[in-house]
Amino acid sequence: MTNAPNFRSEFLRTVVARGQYYDATDPQALDALFQKERVTAYIGFDCTAPSLHVGSLVQIMTLRRLQQAGHRPIVVMGGGTTKVGDPSGKDETRQILTPERIEANKKSILKSFERFLTFGSGPSDAIMVDNAEWLDKLEYIPFLRDIGRHFSINRMLTMDSVKLRLERDQPLSFLEFNYMILQSYDFVELHRRYGCKLQCGGSDQWGNIVSGTDLGRRVENAELFGLTSPLLTTASGAKMGKTAAGAVWLNADMCSPYDYWQYWRNTEDADVGRFLRLFTELPEGEIVRLDALKGAELNEAKKILATEATTLAHGRDEAERVTETARRTFEEGGIDEGLPTFEYEDGLEKLKTGVAVTSVAAMCGLTASASEARRFIEGGGLRVNDVPVTNVKATLSLADVTSKGFIKLSVGKKKHILVKPA
Repeated sequence: MTNAPNFRSEFLRTVVARGQYYDATDPQALDALFQKERVTAYIGFDCTAPSLHVGSLVQIMTLRRLQQAGHRPIVVMGGGTTKVGDPSGKDETRQILTPERIEANKKSILKSFERFLTFGSGPSDAIMVDNAEWLDKLEYIPFLRDIGRHFSINRMLTMDSVKLRLERDQPLSFLEFNYMILQSYDFVELHRRYGCKLQCGGSDQWGNIVSGTDLGRRVENAELFGLTSPLLTTASGAKMGKTAAGAVWLNADMCSPYDYWQYWRNTEDADVGRFLRLFTELPEGEIVRLDALKGAELNEAKKILATEATTLAHGRDEAERVTETARRTFEEGGIDEGLPTFEYEDGLEKLKTGVAVTSVAAMCGLTASASEARRFIEGGGLRVNDVPVTNVKATLSLADVTSKGFIKLSVGKKKHILVKPA
């Protein structure tokens, strides 16, 4: 992380204290701006999936802390830029999505923000806009003449998003090459429409952000700023928001609150303090106390992290419910109805003749495939109703359905699912 200046404004002091500061354009001038006025700032999110995942949380928390300090956040949905694809951090061209899929993804992503930000028409209320509103209306020749002339190909080739792809001899389409120009233009348009003066993003967006501040100076004579946060990996080097089973999504219909809680509960020991600062709103004194715990006591800190992070994403009631579900499942060893449930269509009929455990484990998403389920069985790690399965050819039958109408399947100590035959 870049050594942070000794800021005086509340917001910048907070992002430094919480580990969200990496670098800024003209830090002292930005600090002065935050001290003298309510600042409007934005972060863009492309609509490449129906939900954002944990990897976007640092940026969402930046907007949340901005609003808590009395400033105005803008969430920019990339209805326009998603049609191009950001090459930053990518080894290959993104899949081109249809306009209909982009629109559906955009509407679904809105759910991710409603827990974190207050939207409305007040002075510090968040607003959400779609950059398709202006990008879709651009005319090619006028845009090249008025905006494109301010961009140097020589400089664009030095940006990491472009340079790294070329150094690896990986394809970079002309479409993607234009992404930087479009993101820069977003900043100018947001300044024109909403008086936006700050763009925030991950450190991999530095080149795009600086290009935006430069374009604002050239075409509007505006003083615009950029603020970046560090790109996060876990202590072991894994990418944030990724597990063996895939991405950890923020929308409940793509990742259950229980599985979301479990993701944070499984945080590596070395990451507990850092994640408490980044992804909860616990006071610093409490974080210092929890981070100092050792051995088995550190598990209590992980449970608090999981509950607080889940509260922000899914609400306090849901967080407490899944916390209790986890306690009963792990501490009492019972079958708790609060566990994730898989509706097994025609299951009652199929169980009459028996169904392979490996097939059901893969079907319900407990394992990535039937072959992975077999490997768990061979290692003694797959259980039915808490009883280890010892035969890779074992089958499930109606006799395995408990009095509550479920079959509990488990792999390891922390991953469980209730199969409900219909």
